[in-house]
Amino acid sequence: MKLSSDFVGTPLREYTTTINWRDIMNFAAATGDNNPMFLNDERDGGIMAPPMFCVAVTWPITERLWEYVDSDTFPVEVIRTQVHYTEHLRLHRLVRPDDRLTVRGKIAAIIPHRAGTHVIIRFDATDQNHTPVFTEHIGGLMRGVECEGEARGESDVPPLPRYAGEQEEGRWEKNVHIDPLLPYIYDGCTGIYFPIHTSVKFAHDVGLPGILLQGTATLALAAREITNTFAAGDAERIQTIACRFTDMVLPGTGISILSDLAGPDPEMDSIPFNVLNNSGKKAIRDGLVTLRE
Repeated sequence: MKLSSDFVGTPLREYTTTINWRDIMNFAAATGDNNPMFLNDERDGGIMAPPMFCVAVTWPITERLWEYVDSDTFPVEVIRTQVHYTEHLRLHRLVRPDDRLTVRGKIAAIIPHRAGTHVIIRFDATDQNHTPVFTEHIGGLMRGVECEGEARGESDVPPLPRYAGEQEEGRWEKNVHIDPLLPYIYDGCTGIYFPIHTSVKFAHDVGLPGILLQGTATLALAAREITNTFAAGDAERIQTIACRFTDMVLPGTGISILSDLAGPDPEMDSIPFNVLNNSGKKAIRDGLVTLRE
């Protein structure tokens, strides 16, 4: 299969949704995040959504991308080959209950990759007052798909800085156990569904050792720990969350979230991190969270 880089700039059909307070609480519960910002509806200003909630907002588009690409010639069969490879989320503000969000998207970049073709979709979400809420650049690796033409759009998407993340004694580390039920809970509470995360049979049929934890769930766990440690639990300080997904996380094992920073610092506005799986491989690499003052 082939995919031409000429499809860069192709728009996606508009998507609109209204945010329910239960969806926000369910997302927080699914990721084990008991931050009162997400759960206590008696707090001043009410609840807000965890930063990573944005991926649940755009999932209905990603899940059925072939219905949203506004082109009669786009080779929709390539969509079946994709795996979530990169994520860059910029938060203009946190999502709130009763937000009526309109998401507009486009194919922002198509880049040759040694394993296929890297396709980056840009989503812009605005509220009922036409105010920006978040911008997401989500990258899918189309495995085995040949890129026709030169890379296009790469200079227009946010770069993911490379982060070696060689752990040294005294640097920050957080170990998190992955409950065997977590993929099912995350699936049910977020609506982010794909059968490799909940069907053992499907996972085995496609050559996997078993079901896998959702990549966005792994990233949400990392964002939770970084928010609590480096932003003192103030999720409104989270400005960007970005990473590459590069290996599997198996339920019933554990992950280690690592940064070469020694710990929180009032002057700190950028936290690089990696997430290691139980085999010591980087399930998430080149991770980066930036903070507002």
